[in-house]
Amino acid sequence: MNQELVRIIENIARDKNIDLESLFQDLETAMASGVRKYYGVQDAEYTIHIDRTSGEITAYMDDEPLDISVMGRIAAQTVKQVMIQRIKADERGSIFAEFVQRKGDIITGTVLRKERRKKIVVGLGNRVEAELPKDEQIAGENFRPGETVRALVTEVKEGTSQVRIVLSRTHPDFVRRLFELEVPEIADGIVEVRSLSREAGYRTKIAVESVDDRIDPIGACVGVRGSRIKSIVDELSGEKIDIVPWSESSQAFIINAVKPAVASEITLCFELGKAVVVVPEDQLSLAIGKHGQNVRLAARLTDWDIEILTPDEYNESVDTLNNALEHLLEGEPRLVDELIALGIISLDDLDEVGAEPLVEELNFEPELAEKVIEAAREKLKEEFPEQAEGGAKAAEEQDAQQEDEQQEDEQPEQQSDLQEDREE
Repeated sequence: MNQELVRIIENIARDKNIDLESLFQDLETAMASGVRKYYGVQDAEYTIHIDRTSGEITAYMDDEPLDISVMGRIAAQTVKQVMIQRIKADERGSIFAEFVQRKGDIITGTVLRKERRKKIVVGLGNRVEAELPKDEQIAGENFRPGETVRALVTEVKEGTSQVRIVLSRTHPDFVRRLFELEVPEIADGIVEVRSLSREAGYRTKIAVESVDDRIDPIGACVGVRGSRIKSIVDELSGEKIDIVPWSESSQAFIINAVKPAVASEITLCFELGKAVVVVPEDQLSLAIGKHGQNVRLAARLTDWDIEILTPDEYNESVDTLNNALEHLLEGEPRLVDELIALGIISLDDLDEVGAEPLVEELNFEPELAEKVIEAAREKLKEEFPEQAEGGAKAAEEQDAQQEDEQQEDEQPEQQSDLQEDREE
């Protein structure tokens, strides 16, 4: 019987992936609870030991040996209840320890059922369940019970009754991990994914770089006859993927990011983190993309605020800037060119940048810099009076809000002072 007890504990430990020693200790604790229940002496110290090899059980109450074979059904029921609770707790701990290490990895499971709000419950083996919420599913996908699904582990939380494992197929890292699985050069570190932006179900832009000049990073990701990229696109239910070369040059990187449109000119304003990309008229819709998707993804990929203009729009903006400042910079036309070189091509840019960069970067005299900014703001008021009026109103509302917040902060201090005066 004792040897059979050892085998049972070993089987439970193996099936539920629980540490064997922990399970022995749980059983000893549960049996101590049963002995306490049987003898009813609450103040006594009960000690149970199970030999890990032979399974022999020894029991003591305050160093006095006990015969546990005489215990009845009630004590056995107590042992059973405590043991069930302990095993469940150990099982939760084991599942949590396993999956918290797999957070950020792709995992494969089987669709078990659909629940409220179109949440999918996914089986991960060993009676472990995860959830794939509706907002983490790619639009248009429809998984049926029994189908295999791959997803990214994004959240692992240990609850009171079970471990909550949340999966995602819309997270940008899902695409990143798919590339690591499908492209050996990425898994080996020869090709690096430097940046990635995604609108799940529609389009992804990914910037890659090779640490080996002999390896073409884009070719490695695409594969022979597109085999690698096709596997990833199929997994993402047809989502479009643009693979672009990463560059240390912000200018070159942004030009790559707005592809498939071809940029003819680009201006960077580091003060505003803004890039103005000029494209031919026939490339405008391609650069912007459907519902602005291409330029939006390019902006996230490069971490720049990207504005797309045609040559006519660019020239019109520069002419407006030049006309507004002409009377101030008369005799110094180069200063307008310096503003453009700084990435300031519009009155809005000039207003947002302020005077300080003009003094520090372009060596404007402080007085002249202030006049330039004021001239830009006056011109904006002339051209967009409603916008200027709205901006002034918003500023007044913000000031009023700040005053209210300040008064609210002062009230507790005043009440505290009054309280201190009363106590004195």
